[in-house]
Amino acid sequence: MFKKYFIIILMIVPGLSLLNGCSTLPKDFDRPLSYAYTDTDSTLLGSDFREEIKVHPGQSGFLILRNGLDAFVARAVLASEAERSIDVQYYLYHNDLVGALFTDQLLKAADRGVRVRLLVDDMGLTGKDLGSAVLDSHPNMEVRIFNPFSRKTGRMLQFVTRMGSVTRRMHNKSFTVDNQASILGGRNIGNEYFEADPDLAFADLDVLAIGSVTKEVSTSFDKYWNSELAYPVSVLNDKPVTPEQIGQKQQELNEFVAQQAASKYLQSLKNSSLAKDIRNNQVVFKWGEADVIYDQPEKILKDFDQTEYHLSTQLKPYWGNVEKELIIFSPYFVPGKSGTAFLTQLAQRGVRVRILTNSLSSNDVGIVHAGYSKYRKDLLRAGVELYEMNRKLTRKQRKEKKGKEGSSKASLHAKSFVFDRNKIFIGSLNLDPRALVHNTEIGVVVSSKEIAVEMSDWFDENIGKMAFRLELIKGKNGMEQMLWHGVVDGKEHTFDVDPYTGFWRRFGIGFMSILPIESQL
Repeated sequence: MFKKYFIIILMIVPGLSLLNGCSTLPKDFDRPLSYAYTDTDSTLLGSDFREEIKVHPGQSGFLILRNGLDAFVARAVLASEAERSIDVQYYLYHNDLVGALFTDQLLKAADRGVRVRLLVDDMGLTGKDLGSAVLDSHPNMEVRIFNPFSRKTGRMLQFVTRMGSVTRRMHNKSFTVDNQASILGGRNIGNEYFEADPDLAFADLDVLAIGSVTKEVSTSFDKYWNSELAYPVSVLNDKPVTPEQIGQKQQELNEFVAQQAASKYLQSLKNSSLAKDIRNNQVVFKWGEADVIYDQPEKILKDFDQTEYHLSTQLKPYWGNVEKELIIFSPYFVPGKSGTAFLTQLAQRGVRVRILTNSLSSNDVGIVHAGYSKYRKDLLRAGVELYEMNRKLTRKQRKEKKGKEGSSKASLHAKSFVFDRNKIFIGSLNLDPRALVHNTEIGVVVSSKEIAVEMSDWFDENIGKMAFRLELIKGKNGMEQMLWHGVVDGKEHTFDVDPYTGFWRRFGIGFMSILPIESQL
């Protein structure tokens, strides 16, 4: 979503980086410090997991959440079993079906006396201050907004006047209950991430974790929660919320949730095998050593070259130690010259490198595809294997999806890397300059051959069904040409241009690829 606003500004107003910020934010307000509870072993979840954790010293347990229903159920059941605390951190939090059902679970927990801390980036909160203030009014619930826009000036103007400030966002996604179980991955809170919207079902990935990983996620959350960039929603609003507004919003939510009793989400929450497994402590976790890696919140305030605050610095050794195979899932993939050189070196020393990303036809952020497309030939020449999602997004659909982070139905949104079928990263990190340099991210690297092999085997078995394989050939005239091989209507088909696209769309992407804006993609 941010990328679209930023590109519009770059094209319309030159020299924006020279402008100084003029928007004001509240100062000299109270931001009480708070931290994750550490004495939660006697909670229901603590008791459930205690014996398994003892049997696996130094390791954490993991359950991969591939489909949207399971991802929703896992969050909702954990929230329903919370006794002490729920910590929620997301980039986007939509006011839709999934958003309402998720909010309802948080409020129910708060009503039971559970402390709920909700930290959301301000990028997607336009027009949602009242709803945030109502949640914050609950005595057991506190809402903070990360890196907020001023409420006294229009947002578009602030993209101009606060360039380099509001253009850097908190993209982290984490959910932790009683400091005993956490969920990390690529999903924000919204219909399209949990398969509630038939026109917007992203191919996404989360992981439910227990054990020492959860404590590391809580440490990360506390750093962001207590950061100078995290503003209590109450200090951003000039007018305090009224009892009438609180009552009205609560009634609206209750009525809406009651109307969803027969929905697949609430039915799955009651009857799905995962819901029963969590409640009955029968989840089969896969165990391994793990490292939670994340950007420090100060990254947003620091110069780009201060990489000691960057997740990428922590991730670098895993890339460098690859010996045989690297699999990359990245919906936004803009490797740049340095990334292309690194992947080329891997391929030249015999490492099999396979990358799945979105195609031009499955991506509604065309400028990102422009940044990626100019590196395709170099990667293919080096022997890197490229795959692009075999999905079509019409012009009308692209227009309808404007403002959403992601792309068309079943487009890729998962962010994961598999190292030598031995370790796997799952998190919020795209491989593009914005994620690596500008925004903040979080993820976990799991040392589990079982999980890594399972993910790799899934890639082997499904890649031909869901993606085009790119090939670089030389024509009779000696000129290089790219081909896209895939399945269309059940039959093998080869395209000699970006599949499902017209001339003018390809021309526009080609033009954007020559603009000097790659560092912002």
